[in-house]
Amino acid sequence: MVFVGELLSWGFHGRFCALPVGKHTKGPPANSLSSRKSLRTLSSSFSSPSLRYAVLGAGFAGISVAWHLLKQCPKDSNLKVDLYDEVGIGGGASGVSGGLLHPYSPKGKLLWRGADCFRECLALLSIAEAAICSNGSNSLAGVGDSSSDLDNFLVRRRGILRPAMDMKNFNNFNDNAQNCDPSCSIETIDKDTAWKLAPNISLPVNSAFHMPQAVNVHPLRYLQALFLACQNLGRQLSSTSHTQKDLCLHKKTVQNLIELEDEYDAVIICLGAKADMLPELYGWLPLRACRGVIAHLELPGDTSLESCFREHYPDDTPSVLSDAWLAIQGTRISTDEATKALQELLPKASAFYPGIKDWTFAGAKAGLRAMPPLTAHGSLPLLGCVDNFIGKDTNCRYWLFGGLGSRGLLYHALLGRLTAQAVISCNEQFLPSELTSWKNNS
Repeated sequence: MVFVGELLSWGFHGRFCALPVGKHTKGPPANSLSSRKSLRTLSSSFSSPSLRYAVLGAGFAGISVAWHLLKQCPKDSNLKVDLYDEVGIGGGASGVSGGLLHPYSPKGKLLWRGADCFRECLALLSIAEAAICSNGSNSLAGVGDSSSDLDNFLVRRRGILRPAMDMKNFNNFNDNAQNCDPSCSIETIDKDTAWKLAPNISLPVNSAFHMPQAVNVHPLRYLQALFLACQNLGRQLSSTSHTQKDLCLHKKTVQNLIELEDEYDAVIICLGAKADMLPELYGWLPLRACRGVIAHLELPGDTSLESCFREHYPDDTPSVLSDAWLAIQGTRISTDEATKALQELLPKASAFYPGIKDWTFAGAKAGLRAMPPLTAHGSLPLLGCVDNFIGKDTNCRYWLFGGLGSRGLLYHALLGRLTAQAVISCNEQFLPSELTSWKNNS
């Protein structure tokens, strides 16, 4: 099976109201944890302090934050992390994303902190893979994975091939590739070399760019495996530190933040496009919604054609990235939308792989992504304490980790770690100023 996809902006609007609010601060010092924490600390001098956090959303942002909260929590503290998602692990846009991981823009420029984000994401991928190995091949059944396609792969380290579609595209990408990061190198290759990697690929200018260290991830399976790793870590920490570290998934919708007001030391909002649906944040976030669509194509029933494909496409064939992309690897959508997606995607995919026109359409998936505004550093996620938006003077109780757009896989590991660090310390200074500056315009 092959996944074909791109990001389609289909008439969704962004809502950004600059309403008057109080002055934003960077949060109190690290030792200002508020009286609510002491209320949950047992009065006995022999008991351990208790921390309780709510994470709203079980996609890339939410699962990463949960992992890092467990990882960074003080060893002498009890910890309870409640993960809320009405669909479950990876049920939103994260679970149906393309899964092609590399640190570059469409023009080959290294993205903001792209190298750091790429390396930290690879580290989390290894942690997720280790969880599968330690728990057994059927361990994802307990967290919702029931698919059997594609040999249940989690990560394919085959690289990514990007055809140059015209000379302008080639020149721009080639110039930027000179500044690529060694952790994900970019090689300029000719037609013969490209054909050895991906037979029958079409190259309009007889050149392509190869990123051999880039990887192809199965997003849903990865998120489920990382959740499993969180559970393993909680049990491990509980057994070695003589404190209780728990992670619980609640398949329910949080309608508003008020219902969590007195239960948690902090609430981390990782809801993607749904963050703006919380009444306390409605109209405050400079996000626009964008629907990402993936079409699933598979070889037709002709066994001779399938045999030919298997013969020409060995296991180490890279994924192909262009105006549309092929991931040589859901949330279902309507027949009309699936047809529209295929009509738009197939011509783009067949431009660099003509043979795909003979494949069979097997369905489509879609997810609504929260796209952040463009800044001098590119389109960056939105992070920070949002107590002032909610109208509460609660000493950094409410936090936002959103606006990942189409780069959730790349950004989630590093930014999840920084968010957890800021939450535990009650100090926004741990977050990069480029990701909190959006509040100055609100």
